Amino acid sequence: MNTRYRKSLPGTQLDYFDAREAVNEIQPGAWDGLPYTSRVHAENLVRRCDPEMLTESLKQLIERRRDQDFPWFPARVVCHDILGQTALVDLAGLRDAIAEKGGDPAKVNPVVPTQLIVDHSLAVEHAGFEKDAFAANRAVEERRNEDRFHFINWTKKAFHNVDVIPPGNGIMHQINLERMSPVVHARDGVAFPDTLVGTDSHTPHVDALGVIAIGVGGLEAESVMLGRASWMRLPDIIGVELTGKPQPGITATDIVLALTEFLRQQKVVSAYLEFYGEGAAALTVGDRATISNMTPEYGASAAMFYIDQQTLDYLKLTGREDEQIRLVETYAKTAGFWADDLRSAEYERVLRFDLSSVVRNIAGPSNPHKRVATADLGAAGISGKVENEPGLMSDGACIIAAITSCTNTSNPRNVIAAGLVARNANARGLTRKPWVKTSLAPGSKAVQLYLEESGLLSELEKLGFGIVGFACTTCNGMSGALDPKIQQEVIDRDLYATAVLSGNRNFDGRIHPYAKQAFLASPPLVVAYAIAGTVRFDIEKDPLGYDPNGEPVTLKDLWPSDEEIDAIVRDSVKPEFFRQVYEPMFAIQSDNGERVSPLYDWRPMSTYIRRPPYWEGALAGERSLSGMRALAVLGDNITTDHLSPSNAILASSAAGEYLAKMGLPEEDFNSYATHRGDHLTAQRATFANPKLINEMAVVDGAVKQGSLTRLEPEGQVMRMWEAIETYMQRKQPLIIIAGADYGQGSSRDWAAKGVRLAGVEAIVAEGFERIHRTNLIGMGVLPLEFEPGTTRKTLGIDGTETFDVRGERSPRGRLTLVIQRRDDETLEVPVVCRLDTAEEVSIYEAGGVLQRFAQDFLASENAA
Repeated sequence: MNTRYRKSLPGTQLDYFDAREAVNEIQPGAWDGLPYTSRVHAENLVRRCDPEMLTESLKQLIERRRDQDFPWFPARVVCHDILGQTALVDLAGLRDAIAEKGGDPAKVNPVVPTQLIVDHSLAVEHAGFEKDAFAANRAVEERRNEDRFHFINWTKKAFHNVDVIPPGNGIMHQINLERMSPVVHARDGVAFPDTLVGTDSHTPHVDALGVIAIGVGGLEAESVMLGRASWMRLPDIIGVELTGKPQPGITATDIVLALTEFLRQQKVVSAYLEFYGEGAAALTVGDRATISNMTPEYGASAAMFYIDQQTLDYLKLTGREDEQIRLVETYAKTAGFWADDLRSAEYERVLRFDLSSVVRNIAGPSNPHKRVATADLGAAGISGKVENEPGLMSDGACIIAAITSCTNTSNPRNVIAAGLVARNANARGLTRKPWVKTSLAPGSKAVQLYLEESGLLSELEKLGFGIVGFACTTCNGMSGALDPKIQQEVIDRDLYATAVLSGNRNFDGRIHPYAKQAFLASPPLVVAYAIAGTVRFDIEKDPLGYDPNGEPVTLKDLWPSDEEIDAIVRDSVKPEFFRQVYEPMFAIQSDNGERVSPLYDWRPMSTYIRRPPYWEGALAGERSLSGMRALAVLGDNITTDHLSPSNAILASSAAGEYLAKMGLPEEDFNSYATHRGDHLTAQRATFANPKLINEMAVVDGAVKQGSLTRLEPEGQVMRMWEAIETYMQRKQPLIIIAGADYGQGSSRDWAAKGVRLAGVEAIVAEGFERIHRTNLIGMGVLPLEFEPGTTRKTLGIDGTETFDVRGERSPRGRLTLVIQRRDDETLEVPVVCRLDTAEEVSIYEAGGVLQRFAQDFLASENAA
């Protein structure tokens, strides 16, 4: 830790590092123009980076240069159990590899404090209209995940610096916002800004508190855990000025869906956004967090808000200690991180958005940025009429209505509004349609307490929205089984069945295999759609139903006023509720005092946890980058759900067939996500999405949708996994060709692991989403980008070709893609090497993150 700029923090026993002085020494007055993001990175550099490289690193921020890498040292790592567990499985496998080379495995531990929250393994098998649904779902979760939880419990004892929040307590992002983030740390006598990486793309949720928190894949998280700097170049920092104020009846969900559409259009991919202006200042942290949570949906890396009075009010509301709240205020005002100090911040690009322009919205189908105003549903072809016969399910039926996801349940106004709509609907005698599977899955147990305090939980339960879990459920594809009769009717009649959820993702095939498409909506709108039972009607004009007197009841009859919502929030959301929930939760200490073997005793028949193969077989060999055949030729907007889906495993799938052979009953197949600790199951999820469109899968002259490809050179279309197995037996190196925005969506590292284990050595696309690109590099897959104007279509690529990559790899250097056609024609196409930093080149050349660490660790052991 450097000491030159260390000073006493007034009114405390702590010191702080004066980044303002360091910056202004290099260029007088430069601090005043720095955006918030640059200031936080400057403090991190002054406190943590090597003194000899400090000046050059700070110049990258001051002069807004991007020609050199600078280090970032996040203060902590936050994981959910899916990616967090797979990261720890990798570290357990790394310990085995270290031990086999003669090293000490017990020395392989996270260096950076790591918090793992078990929140992604509960499925809604019991709906919100069932009695004791929460307890019943938790029992299923425990039974299905015994192998996983056994391993996670071992990690608490085997690894240092790992804390675990057990299942049934909430979603990592909401817990992070409501408790885990101190905003300002006091560690080793020094105050400094909270910063973190999280193994989920929605980690920026806590950016709402002024905390730089970005989503990363499990592989990048592993690197940070092990104490390595996250090397980066200055990101594009965009100012977003919010003006005006929302119209009456407009929720934070409506705002964020409109913003998501707007920001996608403004092409903010990989940028850090900073929201400011009168509109931003008036938003509560709950509203800000709703916006920040959707960061990956508009393609950015971070969505920052300044520290201001709203921040302090939120810390008080959620039961933080007075001393901590004072520290946040004192530090922010002293060190130059308070909102008033940012008035002169300069941005390379400024976008403006008027909050008063927002109307009531939903998003979909299929994409979070495809906004539709509810008033325009008719013109969008979604409207129709609500069926009057309650037993009749029609085309357009809403089979799932879920209030879920931290995007909305960490915002009390949204949840209270849903409760008031339910109360008003009950008073008019309305009920949910019988084919709608309803659920309420808050991200925090504090939600239950304030709903009970306000008397609204019983109103939600009466309408079928009882609490089914405190976890990430429907939004993550964990919507559980449908009523068999309803499912069979959907199949037999080939109905266009849909889901409506208050989540953040609605990609095709994600929510449920039999919900053909899904729409995102605010929690009160989710309640309304459960009553209507269909998306084919005009929710603003048509009746949702009829009261006992036969009078029509419309949405405006049920919608509460802003004043009523605010009054209930003021009276019912209390700091003692958050203390009641979190104080006992965080009193649980990881039991590192009880020693266990540093090597995990792998269970040979487990389909959840298996020793990873990253140091064995084909992966231990050299990547040739020559003679590669195309595994897939894909279009734009390929998501990680296409690459490695997370939803329920069907018996007819490759993974389902494997699990059946392993002796699992179909009812316990669980989701693809929960099996990612076992590569033999997870490999079979590669490109297993039934909505995949691989342009190589041509049958009778048309591209056939599904988990399909064409085996070459035979030209035979077959299931994707069968082709992968054949190529693996042949030791055939593979390549993937794709369009724009490749790798959108979740941060799951298995979207990269799966293709690498299949033998994919390179991916050439028109553009990559940030997190997936870094995951590919972490697995030793080379990301290459077509130059503007060049695409798979302009080159006429159909998958019959073979491909070589030639040239010397350097950060964003030029390489040559050599395409050999069947008619012996050869094309040489320039492509950009998307190894963006020297560190990424080093990781790729080593074969991946784990291989790089193992090499360095053993070298240091031998030197000692």
